[in-house]
Amino acid sequence: MLTLATTSPGEPEIFHSLQGEGPSIGKPSTFVRLSRCNLACLWCDTAYTWRFTGDNRPHRDGLAFDRRANQVALGETEVAARIAALGGSRLVVTGGEPLLQGAALARMLALLPPMHVEVETNGTVAPAPALDALVDQFNVSPKLRHSGNPADLALPPERLAAWAAEPRAWFKFVIAAPEDLDEVLALQQAHAIPAGRIFLMPEGRDSATLRARLPWLADICSKNEFNLTDRLHIHLYGDTRGT
Repeated sequence: MLTLATTSPGEPEIFHSLQGEGPSIGKPSTFVRLSRCNLACLWCDTAYTWRFTGDNRPHRDGLAFDRRANQVALGETEVAARIAALGGSRLVVTGGEPLLQGAALARMLALLPPMHVEVETNGTVAPAPALDALVDQFNVSPKLRHSGNPADLALPPERLAAWAAEPRAWFKFVIAAPEDLDEVLALQQAHAIPAGRIFLMPEGRDSATLRARLPWLADICSKNEFNLTDRLHIHLYGDTRGT
């Protein structure tokens, strides 16, 4: 069984759209959003995947979500059938933290026709061996200090080193202020992350915030030879589920 997020009560968040972030930005993709996360980012735009009633981990919205309305369990065969029905040649598995469900995810992917598989992860969990063999691209987003997560939980050195050594892994850092660059540079140096595999993305859940941060973030990327990524889906659809 896989535990998925929902677009509405009982309806799993499986949809076709354009990839909004990172190295595959703008590419038509089928998405499946899994539920549950081992981190709690203050600015998370998918808190409905983890901040259920009774979970007191901090979030700037202060909202608690009903688990039964925002989480649904489906068999791997059913999830694979829904994905296949949408067609397309690219699948993005997102969350929550998908690697928490690595074994079931591997079983589901094995049922799909050939396609390019991307997994979006916070970088704290190692992929199960069976899953690792089925993934073409890992979009790794380590959480910096401004996320509110303790560094020993969010930035385990052994995992960052493993991702840096993995050629399928791309790094995407969420940036809220120019001073966040210092933390990125320290992580890059500590783990020998190639600049060409680093993307910087402005933190923001509305177009106005993103546009205000993009100019100075573009300068930072230019000076450090990093890649810049926007959040295309926010501009197109707003901060909504299933997009």
